[in-house]
Amino acid sequence: MTREKAEKSGRGLPLDERITGALVGAAVGDALGGPVEGYSPEQIVERHGGRVHGVVGPWNGDAWRTARPIAPYHKGDGHVTDDTLMTHALVRVYATVRDHLDAYAVADHLVPDLMTNPRWIPELEAEAILLHRIFLAEKWLVARLHYGHIDPREAGVGNIVNCGAAMYMAPVGLVNAAHPAAAYAEALDVAGAHQSSYGREAAGVFAAAVAAACAPGATTDSVVGACLSLAKDGTRAAIEKVCETAARYTDTESALRPLREAVTPYDTVGPDYRAPSLGARRPSRLHAVEELPVALGMVVVAGGDFRHAVLGAVNYGRDCDSIATMAGAVTGALGSPVPEDWAKTVAEASRLDLWEPAAALTAVAREIFARDVDRRRAHEDAFGRLEGPECCG
Repeated sequence: MTREKAEKSGRGLPLDERITGALVGAAVGDALGGPVEGYSPEQIVERHGGRVHGVVGPWNGDAWRTARPIAPYHKGDGHVTDDTLMTHALVRVYATVRDHLDAYAVADHLVPDLMTNPRWIPELEAEAILLHRIFLAEKWLVARLHYGHIDPREAGVGNIVNCGAAMYMAPVGLVNAAHPAAAYAEALDVAGAHQSSYGREAAGVFAAAVAAACAPGATTDSVVGACLSLAKDGTRAAIEKVCETAARYTDTESALRPLREAVTPYDTVGPDYRAPSLGARRPSRLHAVEELPVALGMVVVAGGDFRHAVLGAVNYGRDCDSIATMAGAVTGALGSPVPEDWAKTVAEASRLDLWEPAAALTAVAREIFARDVDRRRAHEDAFGRLEGPECCG
């Protein structure tokens, strides 16, 4: 699909189709990226005899249970990872609260969901509570909020600074569809329970990107523009640099190395993803998570086309399940179709209904918008009465 066709494809889509595209697209990107997470583009080529073009099996084959004892997960074969499981958990919080969320909603609803509700975990091939699958940076939520009784608004301070909160913020952008500034503010509040510094900032900007992608007539340029208008410090600088670089390319293969070079000055992890530098993942105003700028860069290179953006993210390697999750959410919200065969394979392999969370969130988003209209009108009426009839015409 050409850049022009990709950007035109979703311009007339209604809210429910954009939400479905974003959530299903995020899950598919996650599942495609999972089995090659942590490796370089060169290692991926060597392992698979070329680039990844769809669903592939585990990196270590049948030895997936024992190859990495700290992470004995069945990544591959269409299994979603914690990115999708956390995204769906946040959708369930919205379905319960049925209004905008904040850090207290994370403590009151998300944490109990992680601890008490068994569900099928694809990578464990078993039913378990989600706490048993999420990794250390996400277990922090339970340790700090449930056991430590920390103020939810400050609980993210001290956690490693990574994309842990950003990876599941798409629902915040979708609830605030076409209102990037509101999505940014809400995501910053929600993510305060999980992250600090540029990890929290990435959560806000990613939510804003998804919200911007939902706007009628949205393009890759308008999405990046919305992000740059809101992002701060190193996050803004990284997005600007990576997207400027991405604009010079139209195929993701050629862009793999240039995008990595563009984000390197802002990335604290270092060249070896599995052996982070001593300064990795510490708070900073100069740095950024790698995943969000690269995801936006892939969206730019692909001209908003889902397939190309996601495969570019997957073959980038490193934290590519999260990069592909973000690229899939943004292009899905823009309206680029998610390949039906990929979605069907991922849903069946993961034993998940990928469409039910989208339907639930669409209903909630409509309720919240109606409530927002009522609140805004009440404020306009109150302010008008304060200033007199001449104030508001």
